Amino acid sequence: MSEKKEQVKPFAPASHRIRIEEETDDTFSSEFMPAHHRRCIKCCGCSTAIFLIIFTIILILMFTVFRVKDPILKMNSTNITIQGMDNTTTTSSTSFGPGLNLTIGARVSIKNPNVASFKFDNTTTILYYDGSVIGETRGPFGEVGPRRTLRMDVSIELMVDKIVGVGRFKSDISVGLLPISSNTRINGKVKISSAIKRSFVVKLNCTMNLNVSSRGIQDQNCRRRVSL
Repeated sequence: MSEKKEQVKPFAPASHRIRIEEETDDTFSSEFMPAHHRRCIKCCGCSTAIFLIIFTIILILMFTVFRVKDPILKMNSTNITIQGMDNTTTTSSTSFGPGLNLTIGARVSIKNPNVASFKFDNTTTILYYDGSVIGETRGPFGEVGPRRTLRMDVSIELMVDKIVGVGRFKSDISVGLLPISSNTRINGKVKISSAIKRSFVVKLNCTMNLNVSSRGIQDQNCRRRVSL
């Protein structure tokens, strides 16, 4: 009887002990992993936010400050110098003879609204009378600084023989007005960076009346066009 009372309870099965140890490891992992994940999420979130801010700033600058704008070409004033003409015969075709010298002067300005310089090649200005070329001049290459305006004086000597050879010349000179037109062309480039650059062809087409009697230019009208 005493032997039966003193029987010792057997140890818990090994599988039960292993299960308890596994539950302890799971409890440790559940406490450690969320904190590690939170740190990773915070780091990723901060990096993403910084990237988005920088990207947004770059986009804003590209579409505002660094956006390449068209140069503005204007003809501000014109005048005419006539030498060798008798004032009493200004409306006669005979007044346009040997020794007559007609020179048109113009002040042209180029405005650069960009944050980088506008570099241009030689400028060309051509005058027409009824479709015939009666004068041409070329200007030197140059550069307009950032947000600056460059002014140039252009002088064109007219070819009198070409004017007289136009079919409508006699009827125009009888009223003292010669309708002429001009075309000014400038090729240039604006380079802000290696990735932000643009080439331009700036054209200025003008029509005007040359008043032989008053020796002036009137009814001037200009239109600007920019192409790539």
